[in-house]
Amino acid sequence: MEFSDLLSRFESGELQYKKGNEIARLLGVSLRGERDALSRALKAAEAEGSLVRDARGRFVTPEKLGLVRGTVQGSERGFGFLLREDGGEDLFIPRHGMHGARHGDTVYAAVVGGERGDEARVHAVLARGMKELTGTYYREKKGGFIEPDERRFADKVRIAGGARAVTGEKVLVRITAYPDGRAPEGELVRVLGRSGDLRVEEDALIASAGLPEAFPPRALAEAERAAEERVILGMRRDFREEPIVTIDGDDSRDFDDAVTLSRTGEGYFLGVHIADVSHYVRRGGETDKEAYERGTSVYFPDRVLPMLPESLSNGACSLNEGEDRYTLSCLIRLDGQGRVLGSELVRGVIRSCARMTYNKVNAVLAGDAALREQYAPLVPMFELMRELAEKLTARRQARGCVDLDVKEAHITLGEDGEVRLDARERGVSERIIEEFMILANEAVAEFAAGYELPFVYRIHEQPTEEKAAAFKTYLRELGVNARFQPENVRPADYAKVLEQLEGKPLRGVVNNVMLRSMAKAKYSPENCGHFGLASKCYCHFTSPIRRYPDLIVHRVVCAVLEGKAAEAEKLFGSFVPNAAAHCSARERRADEAERSVDELYKVWYMRGHLGEEFEGVISGVTSFGIFVQLENTAEGLVRVEQLPGEGYVFSEERYALESAQHAFRLGDAVRVTVAGCDLAARKCEFLLADK
Repeated sequence: MEFSDLLSRFESGELQYKKGNEIARLLGVSLRGERDALSRALKAAEAEGSLVRDARGRFVTPEKLGLVRGTVQGSERGFGFLLREDGGEDLFIPRHGMHGARHGDTVYAAVVGGERGDEARVHAVLARGMKELTGTYYREKKGGFIEPDERRFADKVRIAGGARAVTGEKVLVRITAYPDGRAPEGELVRVLGRSGDLRVEEDALIASAGLPEAFPPRALAEAERAAEERVILGMRRDFREEPIVTIDGDDSRDFDDAVTLSRTGEGYFLGVHIADVSHYVRRGGETDKEAYERGTSVYFPDRVLPMLPESLSNGACSLNEGEDRYTLSCLIRLDGQGRVLGSELVRGVIRSCARMTYNKVNAVLAGDAALREQYAPLVPMFELMRELAEKLTARRQARGCVDLDVKEAHITLGEDGEVRLDARERGVSERIIEEFMILANEAVAEFAAGYELPFVYRIHEQPTEEKAAAFKTYLRELGVNARFQPENVRPADYAKVLEQLEGKPLRGVVNNVMLRSMAKAKYSPENCGHFGLASKCYCHFTSPIRRYPDLIVHRVVCAVLEGKAAEAEKLFGSFVPNAAAHCSARERRADEAERSVDELYKVWYMRGHLGEEFEGVISGVTSFGIFVQLENTAEGLVRVEQLPGEGYVFSEERYALESAQHAFRLGDAVRVTVAGCDLAARKCEFLLADK
């Protein structure tokens, strides 16, 4: 019987709640070969989640049992949360309801209510999430075990036989079995080095995330051949005589966007020139396969894991100063108020006249005499860029854009290997580039939407009613006026909240709570708009060297420019939905790895400041203590038992720990002493310096 036919018989109800032998009898399957084939089909349906078994071992579709599919997010203490695939609110899974599931597993779970109605228990594990992990090895008389670095994976992993490691070494293991009721079993893949060494700990985090470092030889060879191609003008637009510049960070490793701006009689003419990666990375080639698998470049303080081989990412595709480069260019005409009058997409050739940095442009605009003299021909353009960017910012704010001010860490390594940590400052030039890139991304998304082609949009859905209502309750507790309706909150509603707190101490903490109430941005084949930007149509177009969705966008646009719109429909129609989901998952993996490594470096830095006092702000409140973030973005926990007095009660609505004498609330300023730093856990412990 065909697999699809089997499932259709279940959907009709004919085979629901039947065991294997009953199904065979109902289908008239009697021969041994046919019964084996049926057994394989049922197992395959179980494996992909189309069927599950009930408590009596009968096959049934998940919908019949009201099961919810999702991914388990574990905890050190054995319980977990179900992150639902349907986008619903997360569900709490108590330890006794995990039923053998572990962090990262894909499962079906049953909602069982609980005190707050958000409790679930795992019904079936569909796929194991952790296939390899890192940890510290401990030798025993017979074999050994590892303590996983991933604390949310709450089990030790048994290593049978004589492993090539000694107690205290950091290792990478492959999990080979998940025996019922016992610890997982694994085999040693490689020894990374001694636990406690910064580089070894970082290597372990990268390996644990499953991030590939080396490129396959065939992809490298293909990229090198493509990079050797000489740039010729051909049928492209020639922009080489225009004052086009790149503006990036001092430590940027690739340059995929360049800009130019001039004044016109009607207002402004903006050129956003993006590296034409699609010219070098052919769809379906070895380089393309590897780029798709990676999905994105991943950036760490001491290295980058690029999406493309260096011959392209730092070579042929990088818009290096003084070198001819292929681009896909977005040319935008604006009026004197910054309103878009029209845009055009063309393939071109540019020659960047200057590799500028944010710091240099900020200094030029601040009046640095030496730099203004050095870049005299470009100074008027930089000043014009500031003028236009201010108008674009004002227009975005007027339409209700939510301008979140998230403090980012700036981690650098000195020549001596010393770690330096401070908060990243955003200046005028950062805002200029941000505004120009947003404008280009919107123009390209609107271009594609106009053709109704398969496309990868960047979407940011509005907050759920539950999260918006919780945020409104929190604001009311703080005495902040919030008149929005949770069932239909608009970007302008959130923008007004931040606007009334401008210049007040509460703004930063409200900013953070607001961020938690919002959905995460993701890639989608459907245009659902971008809530945070208050944009009706948005995509990622400006970074094809480091993001695969941008490369897809370039390919779709180029197909239209070449008069192949009908072919694009066939070529990308079935590909885009899968690619959007895949790239969103790869982005989440990269973000989590970058955060983990940043936390590692922060703890390493703070180890040099044990016993010192710092000013900080309460950035998180839980039943077991308060988290305090310092000005340099490092964060640590003050445990509840270390707080003055006793009898503290956690108020989730007010984000506060309160006793009869004291209250600690999100956003309160406190002074702390650095009491401890756990490198393996990537956590700092603080004490209140002023009781």
